[in-house]
Amino acid sequence: EVQLVESGGGVVQAGGSLRLSCTASGFTFDGYAMGWFRQVPGKAREGVSCISAGDRSTHDANSVKGRFTTSYDEAKNTVYLQMSDLRPEDTAEYYCVAGWNSCSGRSCYVEEQCYVNEHWGRGTQVTVSS
Repeated sequence: EVQLVESGGGVVQAGGSLRLSCTASGFTFDGYAMGWFRQVPGKAREGVSCISAGDRSTHDANSVKGRFTTSYDEAKNTVYLQMSDLRPEDTAEYYCVAGWNSCSGRSCYVEEQCYVNEHWGRGTQVTVSS
């Protein structure tokens, strides 16, 4: 069964850090672009960060640039999102996605439409208290 499972969410105070993990089963990330998205109830899903399995290049949304970093451990078939200097506005359900990059210019994107044949995880909740 093809599956992505996120973990590592929780409650943290503003200024704190968390590391989210996204582990794949039933497939490998080889050839994929992997991304992190987040969603608050009543709002559209927002792209946060991404990484290419091929060249390991990354891209972060302006809202998290300098605070969040995505990495990929091929041996563990796991993608990580290291989040630091967390803010209350970072509170959301965080999802990982793996798919083929359908957009040109960069190796990965934080826009949903750039992922095709994609797999999504079920999400992990991050709550940042002020």
